[in-house]
Amino acid sequence: MILPVGLLLIGAVTAVLAPRLLARADWPDREPVVALWVWQCVVASVLLCCVLAMTLSAAAAWHVVGGPLFATAPSPVVEAYALGTAGSWAATTAVALACGGLWTAAMLTREVLRARARRRLRRAGLRERAPLLPGEAVRTERLVVLEGERPDAWWLPGTPPQLVVTTAALRRLKGRQLDAVLAHEKGHARARHDWLLHCSAALADGFPQVPVFAAFRDEMHRLVELAADDTASRRFGRLTTALALVELNEDRGVFGPCPSADAHVPQRVHRLLTPPDRLSAAARLRLTAAAALVPVVPVLVAFVPGLRALG
Repeated sequence: MILPVGLLLIGAVTAVLAPRLLARADWPDREPVVALWVWQCVVASVLLCCVLAMTLSAAAAWHVVGGPLFATAPSPVVEAYALGTAGSWAATTAVALACGGLWTAAMLTREVLRARARRRLRRAGLRERAPLLPGEAVRTERLVVLEGERPDAWWLPGTPPQLVVTTAALRRLKGRQLDAVLAHEKGHARARHDWLLHCSAALADGFPQVPVFAAFRDEMHRLVELAADDTASRRFGRLTTALALVELNEDRGVFGPCPSADAHVPQRVHRLLTPPDRLSAAARLRLTAAAALVPVVPVLVAFVPGLRALG
């Protein structure tokens, strides 16, 4: 039974070729939302290949798995999958892939728990710096202003979600620049970018030797910012959004000759000031549809023996 091997090869080829093709393309910076979707489909395809290979290997190795899985299948379909001809490699493959799945779940759980802990600490710090008013049991304001000498603004997920802005940012931002910053942060919240960052971080931390997961994490951090920039610029203009970015970050040294943790900010400002031509609606639709087909390929491959037997 070579089907699990074929699925693993498809997953490996996808993991190697897709990041290279996306790195060479010029459209992801022009269409970050579409690029986010494509990356999710690529990673979903790789994970789906592993899940299907694990399931078929386990079915071939142990009747307790293969029996219920093929209980309603006609006998020609069962014979097409040749479950009884698998060697000891099937059990080894199934166990290895199952361990990888459990490790992935553990890493995602750890990332979510860490994010919740960070969120609790930030909310505790927020309550300390901006205490509740007398008689106020729960903070209901969506916008909280903090006294601070450093211009900053961030979205704090939770219940209720809150947007925090420092007084230095209020003094620094002029006109509609503050509105652009608020729209940027709300764009993150509406698109639930925090979940994309959690999932990509869990995969990259859990499998540091797998380049596709590291690239997935790096691109998620970059593309979510570009997508939020576009959300703000569509409402308040690209120049206003770019100036707001400069005002918030010019004191952090990101525009100097030495690289910093926020070295991507100058690229974002340059992109806003020199907007690239967007793809046509038809091209965006084609890319979206093509990406959606990527996870379908391993499913079709897994069903090929059964479809041939029925045909």
